[in-house]
Amino acid sequence: MFFYLLILFTVIPVIELAFLIKIGQNIGLNNTISIVIITGITGAYLARSQGFKAIRRIESQVNQGNLPADELFNGVIILCSGLLLLTPGFITDSLGFLGLIPASRNFFKKILKKKINDIVNRKGAINITSFKSK
Repeated sequence: MFFYLLILFTVIPVIELAFLIKIGQNIGLNNTISIVIITGITGAYLARSQGFKAIRRIESQVNQGNLPADELFNGVIILCSGLLLLTPGFITDSLGFLGLIPASRNFFKKILKKKINDIVNRKGAINITSFKSK
């Protein structure tokens, strides 16, 4: 788990910063800043609108007496995508936009479901240490 946190909070930001500097050298500071701001605004808008749609689908399924498991997965992926899009950088923005595209979101959902099924089959329950590295 520590290794993943180290990558998340140190390695990825350093790579993003180096990438931003390199792009800024090629297209200029103002263009680079504009792109970061535009992707942040666009991403926030898309995440918000898709998030509200997911919430409405969850409400609809609950009102029909169904368990909205699939929509809950969509909601988690949309939330994570929104957070990635609000983080400045081209790599995180690319991953965030992928999470908002339904086809690629289904791919992420499949991976997430498999991980949760593996944890449940192995331990029988999910807790905070379930996602710890082996």
